[in-house]
Amino acid sequence: MKTFYDIRVLLFRGEDLHYTLASRIVDKISLSGAKTLCYKDEEELGRYIETFRNIYDSKEVLILKEFPGRKFQKCPGSPGVICCNYYLLNTCFNCLYDCTYCFLNSYLNSYGITQFINLDKLHESIFEHSSDASRMYRIGTGEFTDSLMMDEITGIAENLIMRTSRHRNIFLEFKTKSDCVDHLLPIKEKGSTVLAWTLNTPVNISRYEKDTASLDSRVDAAAKAGDAGFYLAFHFDPIITYDGFLNDYDSVLNKLSENINPGKVVWVSLGCFRYSPGFKDIIKHKYRDSVLTCEEMFPGVDGKYRYLKKRRIEIYSFFYKKLRALFPLAYVYFCMESADVWYSVTGNDFASSDELEAAMGHSLRSNFL
Repeated sequence: MKTFYDIRVLLFRGEDLHYTLASRIVDKISLSGAKTLCYKDEEELGRYIETFRNIYDSKEVLILKEFPGRKFQKCPGSPGVICCNYYLLNTCFNCLYDCTYCFLNSYLNSYGITQFINLDKLHESIFEHSSDASRMYRIGTGEFTDSLMMDEITGIAENLIMRTSRHRNIFLEFKTKSDCVDHLLPIKEKGSTVLAWTLNTPVNISRYEKDTASLDSRVDAAAKAGDAGFYLAFHFDPIITYDGFLNDYDSVLNKLSENINPGKVVWVSLGCFRYSPGFKDIIKHKYRDSVLTCEEMFPGVDGKYRYLKKRRIEIYSFFYKKLRALFPLAYVYFCMESADVWYSVTGNDFASSDELEAAMGHSLRSNFL
């Protein structure tokens, strides 16, 4: 598994060292032996990037920058499908890991891992948009990066947990493919914090999730987090098919049931592999030997290519039945799926994303608060 200490180059502006996060990273990077360079403006940063493109892999370069946009936003979801009304915190763009299916591969001009540094008051963005005490707010940092890959260095999670722990209706989720949780375990006031893992079969991890933690390491880390008092969540997204894949996913679910306290699992998401138009060509260019997009797929209501609906219903039905038995308190939901798929698998006749959000909120309040 790659870590912060695998970074080969750090780029930052000297005038940004007044940010706590920037100074912390610059102090720690010396332990890795990485090349450290100070840029004065965007033009000079651009020149450095063009130079390093032919020398270092994108995942080996860390760029510290201010984030100029909205740090808090609603997950954009997809048109025509049911979404869970999740909220995002923008803390970083790109990550250490090299997952073939990652939608960030669509950003052809992106180079390096960009860590945003003007996050000292990030908690204020949370409070500004979560003032309704009757609602359950699910907020995460893992949409455009891995939440915990460098968190023992950045301290982002601990700071947010400490700031939000007394607001029990804020379920702050940190999603990861790492096993980096030891630095968080001693936190006393955990509130409704959720530590979450994206899981897959060993076959898919080996094929498509380069430089991530192994399945065993992820499950072991989740078990430690649950024992320490954190809520847990798991994301089987993307579910990727191959000969015998359901037997392998069944083994993953059994591994969870053997190691995880079911009373700590607040939600589990399911999502079959999907991709936007043009993504297939990018994958063929970047990962020439990948078989990820070889199966027959068709565009759905949102234009993304998916497995056939009948196939997806079969897959979700398998997962849903077993998860409901193993983790009866957890809310099992589908990511970016149509209303008819929801109904076919669960019997839930959701007419809108707001209805799904309300159902999840009721589950959280009834089972965990």
